[in-house]
Amino acid sequence: MARRRTTARIGILLTLLQRHPVLLILAALLAGGGYAYEVLHARPAMSWHGVPQAQSWQPLTWTRVLRNDAFLVGWSDLRGNPLWVQYRLHPVPADAPHLRRPQRFERDWRALNSIGHDDYSGSGHDRGHLAPNYAISRLYGAQAQRQTFLMTNIAPQRPNLNQKVWQRLEEIEIDVFAPRYGELWVITGPIFDPDIQRLSSTARVELPDAYFKIYAAPQGGPQGQAKLLAFVVPQTVKGDEPLDRFVTSVDRIEELTGLDFFPQLEAGLQTRLEAAIDPAAWQLEQVARRRGRY
Repeated sequence: MARRRTTARIGILLTLLQRHPVLLILAALLAGGGYAYEVLHARPAMSWHGVPQAQSWQPLTWTRVLRNDAFLVGWSDLRGNPLWVQYRLHPVPADAPHLRRPQRFERDWRALNSIGHDDYSGSGHDRGHLAPNYAISRLYGAQAQRQTFLMTNIAPQRPNLNQKVWQRLEEIEIDVFAPRYGELWVITGPIFDPDIQRLSSTARVELPDAYFKIYAAPQGGPQGQAKLLAFVVPQTVKGDEPLDRFVTSVDRIEELTGLDFFPQLEAGLQTRLEAAIDPAAWQLEQVARRRGRY
């Protein structure tokens, strides 16, 4: 019955378009205008020197960009994971509210590979936030916080990673780096090796082997120049390792992910910044052994 109703509605729509072709033209203009707004205005405003791009087209690095109030997601329907998430941090205002954490994660209607809260149950893996609940809720409010609980912002993480190392990184970015530099851009996501494994509770979610974080301080370097700091953290961590053990270059992360970060950055500057491995420039040793808040 439902299928017949859907078929009938499609038939009515096609008849209307045949009788009134101007409607088809208007629909095409609206769709084109919406896409142009996304590409030319909305996404650039929510990224630093462009959203990540696949270095070469292939199904495993293909993403659809999903825009939320406070962060962008490069979603892979094939892998059931966000391949990257990008967000901007700044110092938390003194009067920023402390919002209650939602208890459940929600399906995202925009995902073709629809994944829900219960799909992770019994898998032995946590539902790992990529855009963090705490920082987004303090800086951007309740609706943005709820969007961090969409399953398109979630990837499977082992408990020692999610509850220890990952939490510590999320804390230093909002507690230390954002106040120190005033503006901090973060790109984060999973890393997969060629041996494809799936979450035990659902074959629609591929299991990452590691995760990356890239920090960009646009005016954090000498003479107000930009600087980058990058990490690769394997799923097998114990949790109490010093954070500087995981420092790497952006170039290395590009090799591991097949993605090109900051594609609109001037070529010479991009080459220099993405090859650098300089945790001392970020005074990382001061917080590398910092214990988690919880």
